[in-house]
Amino acid sequence: MPSNHGMNKVVVGLSGGVDSSTAAALLHNQGYEVIGLTLWLMKGKGQCCSEGMIDAAYLCEQLGIPHHVVDIREVFQTNIVDYLVAGYSAGITPLPCSQCNKTVKFGPMLQYAQEHLGCDKIATGHYARIIYDPTTGRYQLHRAFDRNKDQSYFLYDLSQDLLAASVFPLGEIQKTETRKIAAEYELKTADKPESQDLCLVETNGSMKAFLDKYLAPKQGDIVDTGGKILGKHDGVHHYTIGQRKGLGIAAAEPLYVIGLDAVNNRVIVGDRTLATQPECSVAQVNWVSIAEPSTPIPAEAQIRYRSNPAPVTVIPLENSRVRIVFDEPQFSITPGQAAVWYDGDRVLGGGIIES
Repeated sequence: MPSNHGMNKVVVGLSGGVDSSTAAALLHNQGYEVIGLTLWLMKGKGQCCSEGMIDAAYLCEQLGIPHHVVDIREVFQTNIVDYLVAGYSAGITPLPCSQCNKTVKFGPMLQYAQEHLGCDKIATGHYARIIYDPTTGRYQLHRAFDRNKDQSYFLYDLSQDLLAASVFPLGEIQKTETRKIAAEYELKTADKPESQDLCLVETNGSMKAFLDKYLAPKQGDIVDTGGKILGKHDGVHHYTIGQRKGLGIAAAEPLYVIGLDAVNNRVIVGDRTLATQPECSVAQVNWVSIAEPSTPIPAEAQIRYRSNPAPVTVIPLENSRVRIVFDEPQFSITPGQAAVWYDGDRVLGGGIIES
């Protein structure tokens, strides 16, 4: 962030939460000309689109800055809701957040800022850092200083153009400090509870309740690797790789979901070793901090947001794909989720797990 920026204009994405509110207040206090922007994402009652919108408007009034609301419910429906429903019905477990950040939030925010507000900078309350590397001419994405809140995993799909335009004011502070700053600025959101789940889950009560609105129950068999029927299910979309609870099967040893056969409407279960794999293939790869390499590279990969980074070899393939080989086999590698690989705190790249 430049220290002598005068009255640089920046559009801040406001969800109505403490993080985005504090990001806006910090930039405003540093002399930026701040414009608040809230994206109306969901149809019907949703926390980020009812209470959150009101809190965002109140914050802008408190700071004395303009507030814009952009209706992108159709974009959200197509890119997130339809994407999730199609994925779950096909027997995969999609990760909506990285998709949402690129296609629903950052892209439309920047477009609106440029076309309607004469502004080329956007800011959010994400916990991550952007560092420009003059030797390569690339914008690098790094983990936040607060590792417990780091959200770089969800931001791997941002393009160089979006990274160049983005500011993350909270990337170098701890979450406890964010709360403290919000209290010092007397922001209404200072004590607002943390969002604990996906916006769709919070709105619907559970992922099962959300999916039940779109996918009818379809009873099928729960089978072992030999095809022996062990139980029944009411839809493969209610299961995910590595799942142990809720199978409704009595067995001598714990059983885990090791496969989802949407074509034959079967959930395949086995012991933990069968849910542990040495490698995976990844598609729709975005190389972030480095250009796509031509040879295999060592890295540390996360296959879930809260998983520990594991040492890997990333092998580039054609058509924006890679193969990731783990030094030690990993449990519950789940098609549809993101694999993101790092060099220390630096995000090298990421993509969607195929198999």
